[in-house]
Amino acid sequence: MSYYQPGILAAPVPSQARHLFFALESIEALPQALDQLLARVDGALAVAGFGVSLVKALGARVTGLKAFPALAGVGVDNPSTQHALWVWLHGDERGELMHRSNELEAALAPAFRLVGMQEAFRHKSGHDLTGYEDGTENPHEEAAVAAALAEGEDGLRGGSFAAIQQWQHDFKGFAAMQQQERDHIIGRRLSDNEELDDAPASAHVKRTAQESFTPEAFMVRRSMPWIEGDKGGLMFLAFGHSLNAFEVQLRRMSGLEDGITDGLYRMSRPITGGYYWCPPLHNGQLDLRALQVAK
Repeated sequence: MSYYQPGILAAPVPSQARHLFFALESIEALPQALDQLLARVDGALAVAGFGVSLVKALGARVTGLKAFPALAGVGVDNPSTQHALWVWLHGDERGELMHRSNELEAALAPAFRLVGMQEAFRHKSGHDLTGYEDGTENPHEEAAVAAALAEGEDGLRGGSFAAIQQWQHDFKGFAAMQQQERDHIIGRRLSDNEELDDAPASAHVKRTAQESFTPEAFMVRRSMPWIEGDKGGLMFLAFGHSLNAFEVQLRRMSGLEDGITDGLYRMSRPITGGYYWCPPLHNGQLDLRALQVAK
């Protein structure tokens, strides 16, 4: 039996998904809403994450959890759009996901109010809409477990910290570049996904090389593309046993380590940012013992 929400490590990413973001409206109604959450989130087709404001509303503390910081880098900005609760719905059919999200929204009211929703989908076998393969350097099997899941006592063991950023791409600007320039922004050749030895220091692959940090900054990415009208990009999602790996990578990407900004910002920009703690499972349900919620 899994002791963690299995959707965190499930591969490949689902064919369809919805990211739901909720604000806390009524602390008094929280107990009933949590009952509904426990009944509807299985950790596989629905993964749930608690923001620090929700944890505080429950009179608890999860070591390492905090609000996403609005991070200003060298000519770039990473906004914070932190919410109390995040639910990541998985499925194979968009209509089914719409009905499930509507049912969840109704079940969690009046304690929670849905304030944001973004659909996402798997492109090809796991590619960004620019055509480049995403998550190439993801750890696998035991290494993925070590990177994504927390250790510790009951109630914390198997939990995971999620970092979410919605990136909006400049598709027209990127398409106007020569292929070599596009490859140098990413640090890989589009044609064969091979890493480029002669890529500039600003190449995304070099900026985020997980083994180049001390300590090494491994995390498990579960990012998926999004489209809304004529806009689109990537719903970046990463799970870690702490938030440290994501933060050191974002700081380096933003030029705060050495003044070199990640080339990715030339063709994309983050428009959201949030941190969430994903509880482990106990007897097939979300384990909220770390929050001192008796269930």
